[in-house]
Amino acid sequence: MDKSFKEAMDFRHACKLFDETKKINDEDILFILEAGRNSPSSFGQEGWKFLVITNDELKKRIRPHCWDQPQITTCSHLVVILAAIDSLKPQSGIPTKRFQRRDLPQDMIKKYVELYKSHLEKTGILENDETLYAWSSKQCYIASANMMTAAAVKGIDSCPIEGMDRQEVEKILNLDIKKFQIALLLPFGYRVNPQPKRIRLKADEVYEFIK
Repeated sequence: MDKSFKEAMDFRHACKLFDETKKINDEDILFILEAGRNSPSSFGQEGWKFLVITNDELKKRIRPHCWDQPQITTCSHLVVILAAIDSLKPQSGIPTKRFQRRDLPQDMIKKYVELYKSHLEKTGILENDETLYAWSSKQCYIASANMMTAAAVKGIDSCPIEGMDRQEVEKILNLDIKKFQIALLLPFGYRVNPQPKRIRLKADEVYEFIK
């Protein structure tokens, strides 16, 4: 039975060890991936791609380059969230095509494209691939958060991972880093150990109402 939103948020934690004998079914992993696909992104550009790895040998090759974290090899599905690079550049023509999906007059689409290009130039996002990656990867974290919550709704655990030698993992995956670079790794599976006590700042230290 699916959990409520509050139950899912209480259930979710960074799971450090998964039960290797339990596998996520196709319906549930697609539910999780769809939560990512339907996530919001800046200018609606959807600058991401999700690689879903279930191959145990490939996981074993990746693990040493991720601080030898056991989540990599014990998870059911290892999702590699990629941040787009080239497809977000105005000159690629892809942003224009994505704006054209909207039911708008051509002059409005042209204005959106100009606004998009102007924003990326003025904020320094287009300075180089590193600055573009920094912007693109932020969008990926929106998708990853929704995927983790979706997983929790289904009683599935997750653990976002940045601790890795990104370049080495990209080599193993044979990525064209001009097109995509790794934002984070997101393993999914079922916990072995009980959830530890949650530690959070007090509410009045986190949010403030301004009237």
